[in-house]
Amino acid sequence: MSRQFDVIVEEDTESYYVATVPALPGCHTQARSLDQLRERMIEAIELCLEVQDRDVPLLDFVGIR
Repeated sequence: MSRQFDVIVEEDTESYYVATVPALPGCHTQARSLDQLRERMIEAIELCLEVQDRDVPLLDFVGIR
């Protein structure tokens, strides 16, 4: 079964990209490049889902300001 998650990506003051998954509390990672960030985020999501013992609520994306 394939699932999709919204990921928020920000760039910090040291030029690292930081990614967070709002639907998975504590699920975040960082990297120097977007390609590396994507790989790390996939791994982080898989690990968060593996240790989580309940269903993840589905959230509706509203927008970005």
